[in-house]
Amino acid sequence: MTVLYILLAVLMFGFLIFIHEFGHYTAARIFKVSVKEFAIGMGPKLFSRVSEKTDIRYSLRALPIGGYVAMVGEDEESDDPNALNRKPVWQRMIITAAGAFMNLVLGFLIMTCLVVSSDALGGTVIADFFDGATSSSYGLQVEDKIVKIDSIRVHTATDLVYTIMHDARDPVDVTVIRDGKTVVLADVQFPHYTEAGHVYGDRDFYVYAVEKNIYNVAKQSFWQSVNTVRMIWDSLIDLVFGDEYTVEDLSGPVGVTQAISEAASVGVYNFFYMFVFISVNLGIFNLLPLPALDGGRLFFQVIELIRRKPISPRFEGYVHFVGILLLMLLMVVVTFQDITRIVS
Repeated sequence: MTVLYILLAVLMFGFLIFIHEFGHYTAARIFKVSVKEFAIGMGPKLFSRVSEKTDIRYSLRALPIGGYVAMVGEDEESDDPNALNRKPVWQRMIITAAGAFMNLVLGFLIMTCLVVSSDALGGTVIADFFDGATSSSYGLQVEDKIVKIDSIRVHTATDLVYTIMHDARDPVDVTVIRDGKTVVLADVQFPHYTEAGHVYGDRDFYVYAVEKNIYNVAKQSFWQSVNTVRMIWDSLIDLVFGDEYTVEDLSGPVGVTQAISEAASVGVYNFFYMFVFISVNLGIFNLLPLPALDGGRLFFQVIELIRRKPISPRFEGYVHFVGILLLMLLMVVVTFQDITRIVS
């Protein structure tokens, strides 16, 4: 079964890469950019075919760790009227962002399928408290509808659980709707738990389910997708600016494959939720303004839009090359960490 789970993980990576690159490819074709090659994977070619109609090479390569759409005029000046460098900057920005956008859309669609297939949809109205609940002694009551924790609005049970876990380690102000009126409860304390050396807030009450209709399915799908984005963003912020996470907490392809295998072994729902998380993560990470990422290219395009003059393609190419080297170095480090964790 372990081999099957690893195969599932590889197929997941391949599909996510395909969707990402297909976004770039589709946008490039819409704006009539000359495309040289559409490749899934990196390294030696396993399969390659040139379309007689479009003269585009379609390739499947050996290493499922990336992919690319090679466009004329991408990293060099070209006289081809359909070269990327000859297109208006707003069109190039759309082409650059299209890959990440497709990953985010895919995450939302799979999340919608998960919500539709779920047995019940959780709301934010308190149905009952756990035995010995802490928060009830700070003013929370049954039938309270929690709408905000500190300044963060909550819309679903998933929002609520995550916000308590991430933001309610210290006392927080909780805004509720009680008997039709808005009530703010100051300095509410929730219980805590510790996992892997990190302290988290813990929900100590049950919530009512909400009716499973078209409106609530759409609402839950949207806000659970937004909450996934927030989880990833919070993790990035904590990694860069906080003291809770370090580079040692990062995982590369080996660690992610292990996580996917573990999720698949638990059940189909967990596997597809991991699918959502990785797809959204891929979309957000690629939009970060770092060299070699789509966000790095967008950064240069925004500068061009402001100054109304393109950055030297040679200089931008050097910046992205350095970025690729640094990303590869980081990949080696986290992969070594993943292997060390597995064998230890």
